[in-house]
Amino acid sequence: MLFDTIHHIAINASNYNATKNFYVNKLGFQVIRENVRPEKNDIKLDLRLGTQELEIFISDKFPTRPSFPEARGLRHLAFKVASVPDTVAYLATQGIQSEPIRTDDYTGEKMTFFFDPDGLPLEIHE
Repeated sequence: MLFDTIHHIAINASNYNATKNFYVNKLGFQVIRENVRPEKNDIKLDLRLGTQELEIFISDKFPTRPSFPEARGLRHLAFKVASVPDTVAYLATQGIQSEPIRTDDYTGEKMTFFFDPDGLPLEIHE
């Protein structure tokens, strides 16, 4: 199998102070990095708990989801892989198209997205 583990889980949130307080102070996540992104009108907060990472995009501009339990939740699921190009090639043999491979702006690692049958974004990340 090409997938090793989940690399990170990403969610959207609406309130920086409340979100950081909840995940860091109440749940015990450690801050890896915080990036204010004025061009995207959000703050990207990367957190770690053990070996797991949570990537939170915080903006008051995100629309709420139309129904529960979809409200402010999962943004995408990312899988850690040894080689993004090899995994893209494998997915292609399964009839699964991927977006072009790119480099993560903050980590410098290769990554790309593909989608499940319902359109949920799935990421592969080195």
